[in-house]
Amino acid sequence: MSDTDYSQGVPTPDLDDAAPEPTLRIAAAAGAGQRVDRFLATALAGRVPGVSRTRLQHWLALGAVWSDERALLPATRLGGFETINVQVLPREADRSFEPDPVPLVILHEDDDVIVIDKHVGLVAHPAPGNWRHTLLNGLLHHRPALAALPRAGIVHRLDKDTSGLLVVATSERALASLSAQLADRSMSRRYLALAGGHLEAPITIDAPIGRDPRVRTRMAVVSAAQGKPARTHVRPLAYGMARGSPMTLVECRLESGRTHQIRVHLGHVGQPLLGDPIYGGAGGTIDRQALHAWRLAFRHPATGEAVEWTTEPAADFVAAVQACGIDAALAFEQAKTP
Repeated sequence: MSDTDYSQGVPTPDLDDAAPEPTLRIAAAAGAGQRVDRFLATALAGRVPGVSRTRLQHWLALGAVWSDERALLPATRLGGFETINVQVLPREADRSFEPDPVPLVILHEDDDVIVIDKHVGLVAHPAPGNWRHTLLNGLLHHRPALAALPRAGIVHRLDKDTSGLLVVATSERALASLSAQLADRSMSRRYLALAGGHLEAPITIDAPIGRDPRVRTRMAVVSAAQGKPARTHVRPLAYGMARGSPMTLVECRLESGRTHQIRVHLGHVGQPLLGDPIYGGAGGTIDRQALHAWRLAFRHPATGEAVEWTTEPAADFVAAVQACGIDAALAFEQAKTP
């Protein structure tokens, strides 16, 4: 995916920089009534070198501990029936939940949500290779109280080299509401993408996504047993040519949020993103995947009101579209038509 949502457990870690950390599964039968951080400090002693309650609290804050498809908080009381998943993080992660003065473009902020226009190159969440200076660290610098929420309130992420809109919860009420909207697919997330080939009519790509069994640092369309359901609706907006090859500017609408979803799905149907060689795309007029999260709509957690934001693509995306002979302004305006 470009846009990974956190409404259903902890998703596949960002694959742009490193392979995932190992994950342990712990039965909580002996921990009934205990705080999860206290229980795990005992349960993991001897299994994980240097583990401590303090380290576990960092892992919990990063969303690296979950059960039954939900991230756990340090103070969560166990019922004893859970199976707890623990992503074992290295020492470098111990300071990853600290503030850094990361520049953020904030389009809206209130007591419950922050809407951000993420710039190209900004990693959303600490992960191997990027433990500091991420969006999460910038949010903690901007609003320290977010340290009380898992992942500082980040409910979905964009790949490092994807630009555009994402929403952050700033209260427990908002976190629950936005996670529910992601899970029931009522949150609308739309993207602009420059894809290879000519797509003549709208299509829906309904294909499970999981780790590529041949290349573990990639995702792929896999069997239902190996992956998670994923559905992407793709609508052509305009046609052009890049270095003699046909291109289509498309709008993609997500019904699920899997790691690299749009990139995997478009590559799977033979129309990979320009600038995305990982999934079969050619280089040329842009040196990253040509993908932009241009529209975000959801119900406000406090009022229930329908709210919506749009944002223009980054300059390199616009230049790539124009280099294909497409009128970028006209095409982006067409995207606003249902």
